[in-house]
Amino acid sequence: MNEYKIQQNESEMKGWLSKWTNYIKGYQKRWFVLSNGLLSYYRTQAEMAHTCRGTISLQGAVIHTEDSCNFVISNGGTQTFHLKASTEVERQRWVTTLELAKAKAIRQMESEDDDDFEDLPMPSEKNELETVVKTLVAKLEDLNTCNDLILKHGAALQRLLSELEQMDCASPDLPTKIKSVNERATLFRITSNAMMNACTDFSEMAQTNGRKWQKMLQHEHEHRLRLEEMVEQLARQHSHLEQAAKAVTSAQNLPGQNLSHSDGEEEYFDAEEHQTDFIVTIPSISHRRTASGISIGSEGAGGMNDGVSSSGSEVETDGQEAGLTARKLKKLPTEPSTDSVDGHGSSSSMSISSSSQGNTNKRKRRKHIPERPNYSINLWSIMKNCIGKDLTKIPMPVNFSEPLSMLQRLTEDFEYSDILDRAAECEDNFEQMAYVAAFTVSPYATTSNRTGKPFNPLLGETYECDRRDDLGWWSITEQVSHHPPMAAQYCSGRGWSCWQEFTMSSKFRGKYLQVIPLGISHLHFGKSGNRYTWRKVTTTVHNIIVGKLWVDQHGEMDIVNHTSGDKCHLKYLPYSYFSREIPRKVTGVVTDTDGTIYWVLSGTWDNKLEAAKVLSSSQDLGKEKPRLETGPAKVLWKRRWPPPEYEKMYNFTELAVQLNEEEDLTAPTDTRNRPDQRLMENALWDVANQEKVRIEEKQRAARRKREQEAEQAASEGRPYPGYEPIWFKKQKDPVTGNPIHIYQGNYWDAKQAQDWSMCPDIF
Repeated sequence: MNEYKIQQNESEMKGWLSKWTNYIKGYQKRWFVLSNGLLSYYRTQAEMAHTCRGTISLQGAVIHTEDSCNFVISNGGTQTFHLKASTEVERQRWVTTLELAKAKAIRQMESEDDDDFEDLPMPSEKNELETVVKTLVAKLEDLNTCNDLILKHGAALQRLLSELEQMDCASPDLPTKIKSVNERATLFRITSNAMMNACTDFSEMAQTNGRKWQKMLQHEHEHRLRLEEMVEQLARQHSHLEQAAKAVTSAQNLPGQNLSHSDGEEEYFDAEEHQTDFIVTIPSISHRRTASGISIGSEGAGGMNDGVSSSGSEVETDGQEAGLTARKLKKLPTEPSTDSVDGHGSSSSMSISSSSQGNTNKRKRRKHIPERPNYSINLWSIMKNCIGKDLTKIPMPVNFSEPLSMLQRLTEDFEYSDILDRAAECEDNFEQMAYVAAFTVSPYATTSNRTGKPFNPLLGETYECDRRDDLGWWSITEQVSHHPPMAAQYCSGRGWSCWQEFTMSSKFRGKYLQVIPLGISHLHFGKSGNRYTWRKVTTTVHNIIVGKLWVDQHGEMDIVNHTSGDKCHLKYLPYSYFSREIPRKVTGVVTDTDGTIYWVLSGTWDNKLEAAKVLSSSQDLGKEKPRLETGPAKVLWKRRWPPPEYEKMYNFTELAVQLNEEEDLTAPTDTRNRPDQRLMENALWDVANQEKVRIEEKQRAARRKREQEAEQAASEGRPYPGYEPIWFKKQKDPVTGNPIHIYQGNYWDAKQAQDWSMCPDIF
């Protein structure tokens, strides 16, 4: 029988649960302890004193129930506990207490974020402060004791004096009474003196330490101001040194420098030259110019050649794309595509979708939005108190944003959906993988000249994008969690479906901001049946304090074909002024399960990606790197640049300009209906900031109401379901084994019926 120790007010719990370990051992019984927002487990209760087997924080965790006894706790994809209780009642007790502890941990975290930690005393000063406070408390207790004694002796003295007045002068007891009065008077005087001395000591100590603490506070305040000035000065010096280094290096005319930043205000990495595990060679002279465009080994220049014969490949690719588009337009469905896997897609018979007769019913979409007004604001005054904190905790005005939400930014991933259309027609799995790799690179192109922060979506906010009339795909995205912030998205196109769960970890470090995506992207092709997954790379925004903002993408990405076992390994090289590599370079290889290379990829994430098929592989004696002989390179993806006037419109692409276009019949929670974002787009920034504050306060009030309901349910011993998304449902992914939000396919039915009764009031 399980043991429990539940403290409802403290959100604590102890007991036995079964935890999934691996496929060999399965579920194993473990002793779990929930305390202070942390869930820890041990093999036995005796291990609590010395060995903890694992801990997960509930602050950013998602708690998901699977069946009557099983539940899952996932912390942003980094940690996942698959747990099982012995009964459904026991499972519900755990889930209810965990939700309560999570709410309490979030409140505590937010209250700590509101404090100014830099004004607190140092540890040594804290000890001194505690000592002084203890002394003052002791003195105060002495004063209370003296006060009690004075009251006691004063009352006795008053009583004796009354008796003395009533006595006869000839009474034999008179000397005794007079002696007693003298004794009481003496005690009263001694106690009064002690009281006065204690009062003097208390007053002097309070005044002395009060002045000292005031000086300490003033010193800390001045010290903080000096540190702020120092950081700003160091940032300026850093930028000047970089500018000087750039000027010196340019004067020396070093080879291989192809910088795309010209303002001299960038931050650079002192990176080593990129080395690979193979050398690419050319089969013949006729292919030399093309192969040089994909040379990755240290023998070549390692650069891209925009004028190589790959232009011919581009013509061929564009022709194939046009033919494919023509063929696919004839098959464009009149309803949302039912090409789905694991419950994705919809079987809705929706009549409001676009016609399949070519482009006859193509909607005319807008090409412009109001230009960005020139508003100035002191960024440092806002960011100086946010160093080390989560990006989602920083209350940003719209001045630093762009009039798009994160849900719409995720939809921008499909700007180059034609790559997936071509991939869906590929007969060769390795070639299809190369196209998938190009698709994963393409969303980063727009970040090279866009530094605006998208709006943080509200819990329950949605965004639909129906582009079947021209681009051949539709998508639905919903903000499914607030702590941690998480969005779920599903998109269906011509022969493919793609879905992802986007959550991230972000930290502001003073001069730069890092965003680390934690969610997994999924892609399925209906014709081949191939299923792909990958994680996005790290994004870093530089020159937060001083200089012009610029964005870099860096890290490694593994794309896995779970059907065949093939892989693609991509490397996003960090930007370095002192490196001879091309800025924003991306390299990669497509391999089978044995590691044999079939395609070599190379390019930049802001311009294009090329691929060359490996014809043969050899390795010379005494040399470690194999030599790959490749065919001519072909362009898998090339960036489409918007017209120059789009620079004044937040550097949006044509698709980005159209994402927030007003549209009828959408859900009331759709981002297009968000007032603060719409006001910002219309250049009414002051009113937009006021609306942003109102909406965020409304969201906080709704969260507090849910927390109170959870506490009430926990105190009454009944289950509390918590917040549930409208269009997505948390389920276990059969491929990765992790919980993921799956689209339920009911959005278009609701849109056709215009039944939005299930939608929350968030705006």
